[in-house]
Amino acid sequence: MMTFSCKYAKKCGACQLLNMTYKEQLSFKMANEIKLLGRFCKISEIIGMDKPYFYRNKSQYAFGVYRGKTVAGVYQSSTHKIVDIDRCLLTDEKADEIFTVVKKLLKSFKLKPFDEKTGTGFLRHLLVKTGFKSSETMVVLVTASKEFPKKRSFINALVKNCPYITTVIQNVNSRFTSLVLGDVSEVLYGDGKITEELCGMNFRISPKAFYQINPIQTEILYGKALEFADFKGDEEIIDAYCGTGTIGLIASSKVKSVIGVEINKDAVKDAKENARLNEVENIKFYNADAGKFMTELAENRTKIDAVIMDPARAGADIPFLSSLVKLSPEKVIYVSCNPETLARDLRYLTKNGYKVRKIQPVDMFPHTEHIETVVLLKKC
Repeated sequence: MMTFSCKYAKKCGACQLLNMTYKEQLSFKMANEIKLLGRFCKISEIIGMDKPYFYRNKSQYAFGVYRGKTVAGVYQSSTHKIVDIDRCLLTDEKADEIFTVVKKLLKSFKLKPFDEKTGTGFLRHLLVKTGFKSSETMVVLVTASKEFPKKRSFINALVKNCPYITTVIQNVNSRFTSLVLGDVSEVLYGDGKITEELCGMNFRISPKAFYQINPIQTEILYGKALEFADFKGDEEIIDAYCGTGTIGLIASSKVKSVIGVEINKDAVKDAKENARLNEVENIKFYNADAGKFMTELAENRTKIDAVIMDPARAGADIPFLSSLVKLSPEKVIYVSCNPETLARDLRYLTKNGYKVRKIQPVDMFPHTEHIETVVLLKKC
């Protein structure tokens, strides 16, 4: 396997495991999984990547001023300090090329990065989303105000230098916040979204839409989740924390019906569009708190055969887990991005009528400490 070294590793700190070979990283992660989850059942060997570099389909770059000079790159781990970089070993190479072009255009158009100390300047962030299969590419320029001098000339130059760009959006974020994107956006080129294929289905991706950042491993992750579920075709299932509907839509052809539940209304809007795009008619999406929604289903004695859940790093809260137990599906497929909160949630579920049958770690984030895990639970 080809290996790369990173000259920014010590300053950046985002890739905590770069000092290890990839084989050592997988062993390290496997040991951590066994330590945290080994008490529940035997853990299958972690699934790694053949080429664990340049796998991110979403790249964010920060722009700022330090001692009077422009700095552009990534935030240092756990800080708000910008590390000046030219490239990243994890991001799609097209994104780094766009980043380089934007830096040059800022200088040639005499546009300045945003200075947080003075509250002046133009560009705050650059967000790039790429479709690995579709080759469609989105560029989001996050600016401090709506004013964009020589806007048309800037966009024309950007697309001329990077002709693979399919859409460009200006997002305005005038607040002093750690959030990258603001609430106001304007499409400057293309239609404001890109389409990407995943597990044989097409998904429309907007600037704010959540979409797994490693498409290669995501297909393995979701494939393993459906393998564990072993649907027969007559099940009625819930996709909790459904986001833009990816898992539920992929599962829809294998079950009778799917209910997707998501608290983010923008994500639900995208999920409904994705259902129309793929002509899936046996799925319904609801903008609601998943725990409260499932409690109502349980009180109405609605029969649900399986629940697929994919919460954020904080895991599920007690109200959600208690509602899951009340709903009492025969199977629970838990997709987790944090083995520590996963262990906590599994302790609750195994004390309340469920048994862990299978555990499969998938390395979604090579060179970092993060890991995804798929778990199958069945009623005792």
